[in-house]
Amino acid sequence: MTYVKRLQALMLGLAAAASIPALAAPEGVQGRPVAHQLDLQMPVTGIATEVNSLHNWMMLVCLVIFIAVFGVMFYSILKHRKSLGHKPATFHESTAVEIAWTIVPFLIVIGMALPATKTVVAMKDTSNADVTIKATGMQWKWGYEYLAGEGKGINFISNIATPRAAVGSPGVAPTVARTENYLLEVDNEVVVPVNKKIRIVTTANDVIHAWTIPAFAVKQDAIPGFVRDTWFKAEKIGTYRGNCVELCGKEHAFMPIVVKVVSDADYSAWVAKKQAEMAALADDPSKVWTLDELKTKGEKIYSTNCVVCHQANGKGVPGAFAALDGSPVVNGPKADQIHVLLNGKKSGKFPSEMPAWKQLSDSDIAAVITYTRNSWSNKAAENIVQPAEVLAARGK
Repeated sequence: MTYVKRLQALMLGLAAAASIPALAAPEGVQGRPVAHQLDLQMPVTGIATEVNSLHNWMMLVCLVIFIAVFGVMFYSILKHRKSLGHKPATFHESTAVEIAWTIVPFLIVIGMALPATKTVVAMKDTSNADVTIKATGMQWKWGYEYLAGEGKGINFISNIATPRAAVGSPGVAPTVARTENYLLEVDNEVVVPVNKKIRIVTTANDVIHAWTIPAFAVKQDAIPGFVRDTWFKAEKIGTYRGNCVELCGKEHAFMPIVVKVVSDADYSAWVAKKQAEMAALADDPSKVWTLDELKTKGEKIYSTNCVVCHQANGKGVPGAFAALDGSPVVNGPKADQIHVLLNGKKSGKFPSEMPAWKQLSDSDIAAVITYTRNSWSNKAAENIVQPAEVLAARGK
C-alpha cells in the first residue's frame, strides 16, 4: 500500500510539473530549447504537428500496454501465490490465448505503422518547392546557397556568433555572460518566407553533418559526395534554432542553425538588401590591389574561415589539420595554392580533407592567400595574388 501511495504521489507531481511554466514550454517561446521543459518543441509546420501527435499517441499506446501487461503479471503473482494455497496449473498451452497474443500485437503494430508511414512519405515529398536552398556542412560552419525561387544566387557562410569568452574551456571559467541563445546564435541567419514550401538540399565538404530544426521536425544528414534533400513550410513567423546532430569533430557543438521566418514583404526586402550587399562585394576582377590592402583583407577572411582548423599562428593541429606556417604549398607556386582553395585537397596525411572554398569571392581568395604567404615565417617568392588570377583559375 505504501508503494501504491508513492506512485500516486509521483503521478500527481508529474501532472503538476507539466502545468508549471518553468517546466512546460513557456507561452510565446518558440524555436529553441527551454530549461526543464517537458515534451517536444512547439511545432510550427504541418509535419511537425503530425510528428508530435504521433509521438503522444504512441506513448499513450505504450503506456496502456505497459499497465495491462504488468497489471496482469503482478495480479497473477499476488493472487495466485503458493502462500495462499494455490497450486500450479497443469495445462501447457491455449489455442485461444496463442491466437490472441499474435493477432492483437499485429493489429497494434499496423495501427501505429499506417499513420507513421503516411507522415514519413509526406516528409520525403520535396516537389513543387517555392524556394530551394543548398546547405553545405563543413568543419565547423554551414554554407548556404539559394538555388531556386526568389533570392536565387544569394550565398553566404553562417558561423556561430557566441563569443569563445562565453564558452570557457576545461578548467577555465567563461569571462563573458552567456546569452539566452547561448551556442544557438549565428552571424548569418537563413531567411525564408512564411507559408512557403522550402526545399533544403544538403551535402558536406568534409565529414557527415546533419541539418536539424526540431520545431520543423526536420533532420537530414549532409554527406560528402552525396546530395540529400528535405523540406518544411513554416506556418508561424519567428526565429527557429537547431544545430548539427552528427558527431563531426572537436567543434561539433559549435555549428548551430538558425532559420528566420518572415512575411513575404520582409523576405522580398531581405532579398533586395542581400543582393545589393553581394553586388557591392563583387569587386572588379581587373582591379590591382596593393600588398597591404590584400594582407589587411586577408587577415579578416582568415580569422572568419580558416583559424579554427589552421589556428591563429598557422601551426594547424598535429595529426588533424595541416600547418600553413612553413607549408611547401604556401611557399611554393601560387597557382597550386589557388587550385587548393578553389577545388579542395585530399592528401591522405590527415583524416579530413581541405574543403573547396569557391563560395568566397575572387578578392577574398586572393587576399587570404596573400595573407598566408606573408605571415608567420613564410617568405614566398610569389608573395602576392590578384583577384584576376583567381578568376582565371576558376575557368580552367
